[in-house]
Parts: sequence; C-alpha cells; structure tokens
Amino acid sequence: MTGKVHVVRVNIVGEEYAIRSDAPPEHTRAVADYVDRAIRQVMHGSVVEPSKAAILAALQITNELFEANAASEAVVAEIDALGVEIRRWLPPAKRGTGTTHATAEGAGA
Repeated sequence: MTGKVHVVRVNIVGEEYAIRSDAPPEHTRAVADYVDRAIRQVMHGSVVEPSKAAILAALQITNELFEANAASEAVVAEIDALGVEIRRWLPPAKRGTGTTHATAEGAGA
C-alpha cells in the first residue's frame, strides 16, 4: 500500500466487514456493493448457501474480468495496427523508431 490507509465498514450479504485499503472509501464501498449484488444475484430464486454463492459470484466476476482484459487487448492490438498503418503514410524522417504500444509494454516486462 502506498497511500493513506482507510478503514471502511461494508455490508456483504448481511455480514459486516472492516476493509483496510489505500483506495478511496467510495471505491471500496462501490466494490463491496458490486460483490454484494453479484452474490445476491446468484442466491436469487435458489437455495444456495452464502459461501457457495460467494464462490459462484467470484467465478462470474472473474469471467467478467477475463472478458474485459480480452477486449482491452483487442483494442490495444487495433491501435497498434493503426499506428503501423499511419507510420507508413509519414515521410521517412517522421516515422520514428517503429515501437508500438504492445512492444513498448512488452519490453518492460
């Protein structure tokens, strides 16, 4: 943690938790609300224990994360392709090194 640590009390499926985080309290509350809604959605209309519903909600949220990451990678690839295309239109002296976003990030990893 790098910033000021906040302790935020949140309620998830009827249980109160004290979350310590350097994120702003509003962010922590929004995340907790999202988790609470996801668990309640899994529990809605079925008899599922809260702990099992939490695991199913975690799987659902993780799937959303994977889909968002894949979409982000696709956008980065499209931007890189456009950069290559635009670079070809520039005069040779203005083309730069040819480093694209993906290659620049990959070099630091």
